[in-house]
Amino acid sequence: MIWPVGLAQAQQAFQRFLPFLVDLNGWEGRKPEGMSMQMAETSVTTATRDYERGEAQAHATIILGPAAEGALAPIQSGMNVQTADGHMITGSARGMQVFKTFHVKDKSGMLIVALSKEAVFSFTYQGVGEDEALALADRFDWKEIQAVAQKK
Repeated sequence: MIWPVGLAQAQQAFQRFLPFLVDLNGWEGRKPEGMSMQMAETSVTTATRDYERGEAQAHATIILGPAAEGALAPIQSGMNVQTADGHMITGSARGMQVFKTFHVKDKSGMLIVALSKEAVFSFTYQGVGEDEALALADRFDWKEIQAVAQKK
């Protein structure tokens, strides 16, 4: 079977991010997956990996394109909300802009790292304390992911 040239290029776009979806000690990581889609004036690339440890779950995702731009909205707004049930906080980590959420009741949350105007790294989790989840997210090389995301 002969694949169209555009499809071969699209496959390469997400494949360059798969090595950054590392193993997490003590967690069972599924095989990293990805998707690239090229449309007339835009492209979308995602690379994901799911992790499990007993009932706990975590998901690492790298997103480039319009979906990433939407995920950046809370960071750009500077949103900060804290209640007894949890929080949504904008800040910085490792010199990069981040948005983190945490819901106390089910120990779930998310960390979004702004890699560029159209690229993010996202780490979502459930059944894990916030400190442990942030330590897990720290195992991913955000700066290297950012460098690869900026290469066309």
